[in-house]
Amino acid sequence: MKNWLFWLIAGILALVGGFFALANPFGASLAVNFLAGWTFLMIGALQCVAVFRTEGLGSKLWAGLVAILAIWTGISLFSHPLAGLLSLTLMLAVIFMVEGIAKIFMSFPLRRLGGSTALWVLLSGVVSIILSVMIFSDFPQSAAVMLGILLAVELISTGASLIAVGLAFKKEGSAATD
Repeated sequence: MKNWLFWLIAGILALVGGFFALANPFGASLAVNFLAGWTFLMIGALQCVAVFRTEGLGSKLWAGLVAILAIWTGISLFSHPLAGLLSLTLMLAVIFMVEGIAKIFMSFPLRRLGGSTALWVLLSGVVSIILSVMIFSDFPQSAAVMLGILLAVELISTGASLIAVGLAFKKEGSAATD
């Protein structure tokens, strides 16, 4: 496969990011909060442009409503970072649960690659679900620190599985050319 290097690099970047987040979990939590704030502001700005580029009153109203909500959410995350951490932590719990289920389902077709690739992806899915359950069970007491720690563990787990996939694709590609 030509894309094995992409998977490998993505895995290494996820691992490095995970170790940085683990070194400063509160800082990682705040960074996520501010990154989300900027993302919502950019979405809001793009939706403002969409208001003037769409046809029809209904489309303009919906684009305007989304713009207002996105900008309001971005400003809220900046002006109330601790409340933002609580809401983002709750949102992350849901995302981890969905991502974990998706990884588990994705691991089954990967069994055709042989080796431990499917097992790594399956294990990563299980870790994602465990992290989700941990967030829900201790929410909101330790949301500020937990967000950074859980993000670090998730990045490390995802990085390991992406590296395994990349190496398996490399092995499959080199076997196909032999």
